[in-house]
Amino acid sequence: MGGSTPKQFLALAGLPILVHTLKALAASELITDIVLAVPDAEREYVRHEIVAKHGIQKVRAVVAGGEERQDSVRLALEAADPASRLVLVHDAVRPFISLDMIKRVLDAASAHGAAIIGIPVRDTLKQVGQERMIERTMDRASLWQAQTPQAFRREIFAEAHRRALADRFRGTDDAQLVERMGGRVAMVEGTSENIKLTRPEDLAIGEAILAGRRL
Repeated sequence: MGGSTPKQFLALAGLPILVHTLKALAASELITDIVLAVPDAEREYVRHEIVAKHGIQKVRAVVAGGEERQDSVRLALEAADPASRLVLVHDAVRPFISLDMIKRVLDAASAHGAAIIGIPVRDTLKQVGQERMIERTMDRASLWQAQTPQAFRREIFAEAHRRALADRFRGTDDAQLVERMGGRVAMVEGTSENIKLTRPEDLAIGEAILAGRRL
């Protein structure tokens, strides 16, 4: 975002983005506990200025995250209720998750062991080599853009993270950790509204999405 404030704390319609995301998750009757992984220096701020101040329900713990996203997810998993049968991982800056999306990805994970939300690729994709010269046009018929939430049976997810840690493997998302050990991951179609707010222009898009939902 180009500023000093972490993007999850930037305002969207008068509230921090993280508050919108947490309220959407807490509204699902299928979610019993929420564990937040944040930089250690921000834990007290999140506890008091995000969770307590805005009355966020179901937050079980606010834990210190790790060096990279994968480490943070693993640490959050360790703090989750050990009796949980399914776990769901979601980006703090994807505030437009819906109750239906949560249900469908959890249902798919329950049935198949792992599932993620995604959308079919609609743009033409080019593979580019040296000097930014196009090498080939990708067949987009079978390509999907991965999003979150991603959901997993707990025992599968824990084993995937254990193996990745032991092998010092770094994935680009959590589903890849399951894929590399031979697990099957179902794709559940999401929506184009489930955007990740990472650039200044995304905030304007987010405001428009919220305004459209209020109509």
